[in-house]
Amino acid sequence: MLANSRIAHAFSRTAQASPARTRQFSLAVVATGTLMIVLDGSIVTVALPALQSDLGFTAAGLSWVVNAYLIAFGSLLLLAGRLGDLLGRRRMFLYGTGVFTAASLLAGVAASPAVLIAARFLQGVGSAMAAAVSLGILVTLFTEARERARAIAVFSFTGAAGASIGQVLGGVLTDALSWHWIFFINLPIGLASLAVATVALPRDRGLGLSAGADLLGALLVTAGLMLRIYTVVQAESSGWAAARTLVLGAVAMLLLAAFVLRQATARTPLMPLRFLRSRQVAGANLVQILMVAALFSFQVLVALYLQRVRGYGAAETGLAMLPAAVVIGVVSLGISARLNARFGERRVLLAGLTLLVAMLVLLARLPERADYVVDLLPVMLLAAGFGLALPALTSLGMSGASESDAGLASGVFNTTQQIGMALGVALLSTLASSRTESQLLQGASRTAALTDGYRLAFTIGTGLLIAAFVTAYAMVRKPRATAPRETRTAADISIAA
Repeated sequence: MLANSRIAHAFSRTAQASPARTRQFSLAVVATGTLMIVLDGSIVTVALPALQSDLGFTAAGLSWVVNAYLIAFGSLLLLAGRLGDLLGRRRMFLYGTGVFTAASLLAGVAASPAVLIAARFLQGVGSAMAAAVSLGILVTLFTEARERARAIAVFSFTGAAGASIGQVLGGVLTDALSWHWIFFINLPIGLASLAVATVALPRDRGLGLSAGADLLGALLVTAGLMLRIYTVVQAESSGWAAARTLVLGAVAMLLLAAFVLRQATARTPLMPLRFLRSRQVAGANLVQILMVAALFSFQVLVALYLQRVRGYGAAETGLAMLPAAVVIGVVSLGISARLNARFGERRVLLAGLTLLVAMLVLLARLPERADYVVDLLPVMLLAAGFGLALPALTSLGMSGASESDAGLASGVFNTTQQIGMALGVALLSTLASSRTESQLLQGASRTAALTDGYRLAFTIGTGLLIAAFVTAYAMVRKPRATAPRETRTAADISIAA
């Protein structure tokens, strides 16, 4: 605690000297907090075998180490984003980081499956609180077009490369120390983030609950999203055509439809529907759903291919995926902001999607006995498309955000990302498993059947990316300027870029 106090004091003195430096510190702390959350989402998957062996998880129970986190995180993003607008985005970020850090300590000392699952649910709650307002903080803090583009590029890198870094780190920590340390590593990062954020993040009063205290709407959207995600994660065991899956899915859709109807009639809606009337914002969120769903096949199925077909270990798999993280970092941090400024986010998004389509086309032809340098390294390098597409898409998705609803815009953008992930799990993993089972019944070897299943998922992912390209081309347009050139603000310029 004393070290954290010294860190906060040092940042406080520097921040007082320069507003520009204050913004950079704010960016650093938001990006660090986001990276910690993204890492946690992937670092745990590598340690699942060790968790099962040490804590005595059943095969079905082990999946809830991941599912408990996903349900809490995905269902609370939109609500947390709006509460950030109403109560203050700084306050929401601090509380979320605090909850996540405390839950990480609980997860690290867990001695039973029940305690670990409860801790993972709390981690999801804290993650939702912090992640939902992160983009909102950045777009209100960085109002000049070039500064905002650079800030979003840094933020996008944490999301794009964090999963690959998490796989490397998870394998190393689990093999070198123990699974406990995949949670303990969050403690110093979380405490340092809290210390710096307390000083660096600007204080915002929020609009007050009276501006959007729609309790019924909050209950409807949270229950609908939670039930929808629960339905997806349960469907793999109960079956997609099972009566339980169909009934739960229908109830979830009814709850979400009731939420939309409520927002159209409420005096102080939680999510004003005017926000979704922007063709550019709606298009960007739809593109994100399709893109994230498709890239589930790269982020998860390639790792499974390396382990189940090629026999790689946890750490070896992470290192094999590392070139993708490096190239995404180089592109998103060093190139994307300049390209967005010169050519516009729409063109850069289309170029990034083109590279990603090429990446999945190569994966759809992946041989059973793939050579890493010949067959997989080019795929890792084409992941540069993610470094181009995500910053551009983030800028477009937040382009309609004002000071009063930046948290909501951030929550919606993060929620569509989770919807895309759920779609990827539901569609691609199910199709891959079904094809594998079919091939096994026909007498194929296990590795050949697995490879064929993965190839089918990569092919479907290619189709999703092509749909994302068409959607971006058709819906995402540069808005026309309505103000005279000499009176336009920096925010106007950013929105029009």
